[in-house]
Formats: sequence, C-alpha cells, structure tokens
Amino acid sequence: MVTVLLVDDSKLARIVAGKTIAALQPDWQRVEARNADEALEAVKAQSIDLAVLDFNMPGKDGLELAAELREAYPQMPIAIITANVQNEVIARARELNATFVGKPVTEETMKGFLSGAALRLRRASV
Repeated sequence: MVTVLLVDDSKLARIVAGKTIAALQPDWQRVEARNADEALEAVKAQSIDLAVLDFNMPGKDGLELAAELREAYPQMPIAIITANVQNEVIARARELNATFVGKPVTEETMKGFLSGAALRLRRASV
C-alpha cells in the first residue's frame, strides 16, 4: 500500500489534490495535514511513501518542510505545489530534489510526478 502525505493549509486545496491523486492512483492511501507540524507528526505516526506539500503555509513553508523530510527520508518523492511560480521557489525545490507543480492542481500537472514516484517506489521495493 502506497501512502501519500498531502499537506496544505487550505481544506479546498487538499480536497482538489486528493481527488486528483485518487483519479490517477486509486489504490493509494492519503493522509492529510494542515501544516508542517501536523505533517511531521503524521510521518512519525505511520509509514509515508511520498509527500505533496503546499509552499505557502503558516509556520514553516513547504520548502522548509521538504528540507526536513529530505534529511530524514532521502529517497522520498516530494512535490511542492504552489501558485507562487517564481524562479527562486522552483530553484529551491530542485535543490531539495523535489518536483515543482504549479497550482491549480490538475491530473495533467500531477501525472508526471505521481508516475515518476510510483516508478521510484517500485524500484525501491525490489
């Protein structure tokens, strides 16, 4: 069972991203968090395979959370989702080996990340 951590302070954004993930990967389980603190608790409480993180959140932003997750889970596929399409944000996401996905989240924008993540997870489990 693949578990996706979906982190966004907007409930609507979590619903939209959740539906998109479910449409592309119906067998995957989703765990939702409203902020970085909840996300870190979720990662401690259960096995998380990949993370989809909003960039703009109160407290730690998505890049700070991605850096913490990357340190603890070097192989975890991570996507940063944001409407804040600035070169600096994209460059920082790449430095963290995270995929940048622009909002609004659609099946088209998520397909590449999710299929790449699925491939990496299959390879890791062999």
